[in-house]
Amino acid sequence: MSTSIDNAFVKQFEREVHEAYQRTGSKLRNTVHTISDVNGSSAIFQKVGKGTASTKSTHGMVPVMNLAHSSVEVTLQDFYAGDWVDRLDELKVNIDERQVIANAGAYALGRKTDEMIIAALATANTLTVAEANTGLTIGKVLSAFEQLGTADVPDDGERYCLVGYKQWSQLLQIDEFANSEFVGSDDLPFNGTQAKRWLGSLFMPMTGLPVDGNDIRSCFWYHKTAIGHASGSDVQSDITWHGDRAAHFVNNMMSQGAGLIDAGGVVVIGCDETPD
Repeated sequence: MSTSIDNAFVKQFEREVHEAYQRTGSKLRNTVHTISDVNGSSAIFQKVGKGTASTKSTHGMVPVMNLAHSSVEVTLQDFYAGDWVDRLDELKVNIDERQVIANAGAYALGRKTDEMIIAALATANTLTVAEANTGLTIGKVLSAFEQLGTADVPDDGERYCLVGYKQWSQLLQIDEFANSEFVGSDDLPFNGTQAKRWLGSLFMPMTGLPVDGNDIRSCFWYHKTAIGHASGSDVQSDITWHGDRAAHFVNNMMSQGAGLIDAGGVVVIGCDETPD
């Protein structure tokens, strides 16, 4: 094996990592407001307040809305996920070791992307539905839905609701969520992926949602524009040959960050996780 890097190996590996990350790396990146190709160590998201329409007299001046403007800064963080690919081991295994490590690195970075978005959601506390020693009930769902409407959160198909798997199981016991007589056969949560559209929002089961010391799981119902995600560098790979190890070291890396833009666009639903 030459001490130089095999260019075909490197190019194929980089492509496989990027495709794996785009395919299944992150579940939540497309559910939030994303800025890509950020230059610098942080990104600025603009927040604009509500406008009010008014009348005017004939030949009078058009009233000014005087929109409130503010900004939210999101700091980028660098993350790495690497491993070794032994040259001779590749000849002895029945699996594609390169592909396995490519997928593992992409999945690890994808989970980190989701962790950052969930951490940003967890900072919201303006709109909440109390836990009250119960799991996810139809009453809690409707209360959260009402709060989103009262806060004038747009009902434009860009609302998302993340729940834990225990809460997902509880939703499946609610006829209004799981019965085709209520939601239609096309929107049942059993077709392909575990996600479904209900009440104008996409409901998704998600691991990693925060749970406190009292076994209270925080679920989040939010609008896409309420959370900002910035990417200075999408997933990249750096592969180097180490002759003393007779192996390639594969390093997958990215630079990203996430932050809360508008707490008024997120409802936090507390659910009891105590075993039944």
